[in-house]
Amino acid sequence: MPDLLWMALASAVLVALIQAAAFWWSRRAGRWDVADVVWGPGIAAVALLGLATGHGGVWRRVALAVLVTAWAARLAIHIGRRSRPHDDDPRYVRMTQGRSTLATALRVFGLQGLIQWIVSAPIQVVAVTSDPGGALVVLAVLGVVVAVAGLVIEAVADAQLTNYKQQQPRPPILDTGLWAWSRHPNYFGDACFWVGVYLVACAAWPGVATVLSPAIMVGLLVWGSGARLLEKAMADRPGYAEYRSRTPMFVMRPPAR
Repeated sequence: MPDLLWMALASAVLVALIQAAAFWWSRRAGRWDVADVVWGPGIAAVALLGLATGHGGVWRRVALAVLVTAWAARLAIHIGRRSRPHDDDPRYVRMTQGRSTLATALRVFGLQGLIQWIVSAPIQVVAVTSDPGGALVVLAVLGVVVAVAGLVIEAVADAQLTNYKQQQPRPPILDTGLWAWSRHPNYFGDACFWVGVYLVACAAWPGVATVLSPAIMVGLLVWGSGARLLEKAMADRPGYAEYRSRTPMFVMRPPAR
């Protein structure tokens, strides 16, 4: 437990420093949505910290460091390319209304740092716990498989969405590829990734106690800034009601014949 407390404290300090740097960057760039770009790399930094300084088993530390870094790099590049041609995200513009710069910074970067620290809890546990033996190895391997599958699903879905947005003329609804299996396959893939990370941590105590990590991620992806919010924005688009009637919102399944 002392090792875990040290890792938790070191991770908190690291995340706070990253968020402070992100706030400085956002003021230099004149836009608050820098926070979205920093979201993944902040968690990856915790994974790399665990890899470099943790005393736990090697193969799970390496696996999570590789997986989380790949997830974070892809997400940061995707979000950066998507947001660069546009003005600041309207969500953040609304947050600034009636608030001081400090109050906005605490709400944007302070809250994100706290969530990053909680979500990275399974990674912190893996950094200081021994690799499992016996049947628990199967659980850890299953977690790696689920995380890889989630990463692939998220990347493919985002690529299909990018290609769709570049079509001229563009159909009103994207309902092909993975988007015929779910109305939000990119979010579903992200959820699978974090469930997989949690399963890797569950292979050694107290990994099972970090269930708040996948719970927060799934909650955000479904009810927070993810699927439900987009559902409201898309509700009046031509053809969306019919698409919604035949395609599940979140969990993927083969298209109905």
